[in-house]
Formats: sequence, structure tokens, C-alpha cells
Amino acid sequence: MKLIRFGSVNEERPGVELDNGTRMDVSKFGKDYDEAFFGGNGIAELKEWLMENGQDCPVIDRGTRLGTPLARPSKIVCVGLNYAKHAQESGMDIPKEPVLFFKATSAIVGPNDDVIIPKGSAKTDWEVELAFVIGKKASYVEEASAMDHVAGYVLHNDYSEREFQLEREGQWVKGKSCDTFAPLGPFLATKDEIKDPHNLNLWLKLNGETMQDSNTSDFVFGIPKLVSYISQFMTLLPGDIISTGTPFGVGLGLTPPRYLKPGDVVELGIDGLGSSKQHVKAFE
Repeated sequence: MKLIRFGSVNEERPGVELDNGTRMDVSKFGKDYDEAFFGGNGIAELKEWLMENGQDCPVIDRGTRLGTPLARPSKIVCVGLNYAKHAQESGMDIPKEPVLFFKATSAIVGPNDDVIIPKGSAKTDWEVELAFVIGKKASYVEEASAMDHVAGYVLHNDYSEREFQLEREGQWVKGKSCDTFAPLGPFLATKDEIKDPHNLNLWLKLNGETMQDSNTSDFVFGIPKLVSYISQFMTLLPGDIISTGTPFGVGLGLTPPRYLKPGDVVELGIDGLGSSKQHVKAFE
């Protein structure tokens, strides 16, 4: 299934997107896409409910705003330098083990919401990423069973303010957590929708110009490794988001570097996960 949430900011309701693109309101199912949903067999229950009630679900107008496809998770764990070519363009060694940092959940917005350049920013950058969502509590998980803990996948733009991230005592979270810096969606594709998450094309365009064009086959660490590794340091809860890193082509890696300015338009997408578009605006 493709899970969506739609409606005004902070008033989103759950829905699904069918294979033909039709969007259906499933509010009558009675559950939002949150920790209880993912941890309580919600995907299977929703699928069964739709078989009996799908014909009675209202159709959502295509002009309706999409919110983030899952309610605020307990955490967003991001993986740095997880594409070999991106590590090279950043002038950094390929890591021997995953580089982890957090992104504040308050940064989450809908897939097509505006991105706001934060106050005092001069180096706001783009990063198309494949993110996956935890479906079952994970603690000290072995790689062999790690995929049992994955509920699905979602497109993520891991916006980054490079001065905040790299030039102010090296605390990455400061450059990653600004409001609007985590557009997610348009939908969350359940695990059965994506045949091989380690072979997905992903791309990003800035004002129509392709900046990133790569494939998840360039991962340094695959998803089973990430689930297992991260779960050695913290418990992953249902609904938590793990963002797997960005490929080469970010503004920081260009010569000279190139950063976002008001009026820019960023478009991005991943095979099987749709596309999103953000208009860049200044902080007011």
C-alpha cells in the first residue's frame, strides 16, 4: 500500500493512494499512522479493512495538500556519508562504520511544503535521500533478521545548513534540524511495494537542472546493516525514520559551492516512491 496523510497543517487525516493514482480518505479506519499503528499490525489491519470498506471511502481531490505520510515519530536517525561518491566529493574518507546524527522531528513537513531558509543562513543545501520506517521495535537486532523490522520506505529531502553543521563546533544536528528541513513523501510505500531498496534510482533538480542522479547501489552500508548497527546504541520504535544518506551532487561539493536562495525550486524523486517539490523562501 501507499500511505498518505492529507489536509491542512496539523489537521492531517490518513489516506491511501491506489496504483492508478486515486487517493482515498480512510479516516473511518479510526487510526492515524503513528507508533501504535506501525507497532500494532496496523498495515495488515488497514489492508483487511480496505477490502471490506474501500468502496465506501471518499475520494480525495488531487489539489488537496499532502502532509507527511506518518504522524510525528519519536526520532529521525540519519546516516552520514553513506554513498561512496558523496564521501569523496565532501573530501572525507569512506567511513568504517555508519556515521549517525539526529534530525529534530519538528523539522518534518509535507512533501510539497515550502522550505524556509533559516535566520542567519548563508549555506542551505539539498540532499535527496531514501528513508525507511521502522515497523517493529528493534533493540540489538541481528542483520539476518533486520528487514523484519522495516515497515516501508519514503522519499526525504535532508535539507542542511552547512555553516551550522560544519563550521560551528561540528555538531551536525544544528545544521539539520531547522524548521521545514525534513519534507517527507508524497507517500509511504509499504515494504512489499519496493522489490529491492538497494537498487533504486534517485534524483534531484534545482530550478530544472539535475544536480543529483544516482542509485542506492552506491550505499556504503545497506539497510540490514543500518538497522542492526543503530539498534546496538538505541531502541528503535515503530514509526521511527532512518534516513540512509545522500548521493553525490550536493551544493557543498560543487566548485564553487552553490547554495539555495529565495525563489529557487527543488524537485526530487526515487523509483517507486514518487516525487516532491519545494519552493525556497526566506525566513520572515
